[in-house]
Amino acid sequence: MALFACLVSVFAFIGMREFYRMALPERSGEGWLAAACGAALTLAPLFAGELLSRAIIATMFLAFSLLFLFRIREIAAAAHEVALVALSFLYIPFLLMHLVWLRQSAHGIEWLFVIMLIVMTGDSAAYYTGSAFGKHRLYPLVSPKKSIEGALGGLLGSIAGVLLARFTFFPLLTITDVLLTAVFIGILGQAGDLFESMLKRSFGVKDSGGIFPGHGGVLDRLDSILFAAPATYYYAIYFFKG
Repeated sequence: MALFACLVSVFAFIGMREFYRMALPERSGEGWLAAACGAALTLAPLFAGELLSRAIIATMFLAFSLLFLFRIREIAAAAHEVALVALSFLYIPFLLMHLVWLRQSAHGIEWLFVIMLIVMTGDSAAYYTGSAFGKHRLYPLVSPKKSIEGALGGLLGSIAGVLLARFTFFPLLTITDVLLTAVFIGILGQAGDLFESMLKRSFGVKDSGGIFPGHGGVLDRLDSILFAAPATYYYAIYFFKG
């Protein structure tokens, strides 16, 4: 459990660094500090419940708000910078914390593999379906290459991925679980991909980083999982009857 949380913490650190390099490159010092705090935040579930974890998040937000309040560079940009700071904590470590909470839950390992299957089979199916049949653009303002046909193919791929989980390592999943998780979490995963594309276009960059040559940065690899993680966690806690 601790090893998994540490791995998530490393991803949070690198992801926060990538975010600050894109969004606030002139705030390098604060970026390093935010990355360290974000990495520490993902470890909170190891020693704190959800209530205390939320208190830690609130404390970090207040601390960085005060930091930026007393380190103003340009008053016209101050609100914009603080908004980006808040976004960085909510978008990366807070969403990633749900992976650690999910790992701590009943059947946590199985649910983590379900997330991976939903995202991986969905991405692969979307790519091949879009390449073969894509004619209608899904959201050209954000991602010119993605198509409606590819998105639908991705959802079918996600359903196939969860069916694979049901018939191999997670037989407690019902057909209702398969359809609900694959469709709902599959849609959120695709939305997470679009959201990160929107951020990159807004910041004027092609990739969030270069840690994976030819495949971008950590955020480019985690964009779907970031949105899928909380949905899977709350489904597993409140709706799954296994």
